[in-house]
Amino acid sequence: MERPRSTDDLPRCGWATSAPEYVRYHDEEWGVPLHGDDALYERLTLEGFQSGLSWITILRKRPAFRAAFAGFSIPAVAAFTDADVERLMADAGIVRNRAKVVAAVRNARAALDVPEGLSALLWSFAPAGGRPRPQTPDDVPATSPESVALAKELKRRGFSFVGPTTSYALMQATGMVDDHVASCFRAGERHPD
Repeated sequence: MERPRSTDDLPRCGWATSAPEYVRYHDEEWGVPLHGDDALYERLTLEGFQSGLSWITILRKRPAFRAAFAGFSIPAVAAFTDADVERLMADAGIVRNRAKVVAAVRNARAALDVPEGLSALLWSFAPAGGRPRPQTPDDVPATSPESVALAKELKRRGFSFVGPTTSYALMQATGMVDDHVASCFRAGERHPD
């Protein structure tokens, strides 16, 4: 099987080779352990906005999302009003889906109510121990028992747009799981937690 390659000839996961934004995201962020409430809130929000869309759309709009959502400061977004929701609905730089915008505000408010902090909550669902490395993209699951449990707990705590697939994508993106395929140059890299 031929390994996907970019212009620098490094073998990458197949999804990461079709656009420069994908290459950069794959090489620098995807699968790298990420901690911090605001940082994880950003990723949770972006994964929710991605639902039903291409991830490249979200990556290209990410600077506008950051500006529109106060740098993803949980306290700032939690304080958004109906007027802020209307402002966001008029912002062509982001995905203007009312349910997703309202969910982002609701999720910031829910995050404020997590006593242990959002980062600690999310990471408490990271799988313990190793698992077989995906050999091909077909071996990468869309959900896991941990992502199902995480989605259930987030919903119980008042979060929305956090189903098992979105939760698993969050786990992949933030290094809770390592789904780089075996042929990828990033497979098995160790990153500081």
